[in-house]
Amino acid sequence: MLYYRYKAVSYSTNKHTHIYTYMENKGVIRLNINTNIDKPIFIQIAEQLEDSIFTGIFPEETKIPSTNELSALLNINPHTVLKGMNLLVDEEVIYKKRGLGMFVKKGAVEKIRLKRQSQFYNQYVAALIEEASKLKMTKEEIISLIERGYHDERN
Repeated sequence: MLYYRYKAVSYSTNKHTHIYTYMENKGVIRLNINTNIDKPIFIQIAEQLEDSIFTGIFPEETKIPSTNELSALLNINPHTVLKGMNLLVDEEVIYKKRGLGMFVKKGAVEKIRLKRQSQFYNQYVAALIEEASKLKMTKEEIISLIERGYHDERN
């Protein structure tokens, strides 16, 4: 079992956004808390922790920063952080080890991948088709643009 120690290596803020960067043994996590948007802070925390798990910053069966560490560094109420973490507990992405903290659950990356794949159509494909329809684009034109995007990405 791997345990990591986290520390804030940089902090920047303006009136509405707080950006915190944490360094750990394998990577860097950035938490961007924006108080100027409608999305609740606890959801922002959950989404960013989930993304850090998905991208491998927090591998499966490793400890994530504690509620108290995050609340102190983000300067927000610990209950807000806990509420975000509990969303991930409910989704069985993280779990609590009594007396040790929160850990990434084995299989969490695949669970996140499946969740994101199911959301992909509604968030991206349906919106793309709706906008293309407004522009009177054909299916072939859309496919051509997607192929161009893949081609540009590889070059």
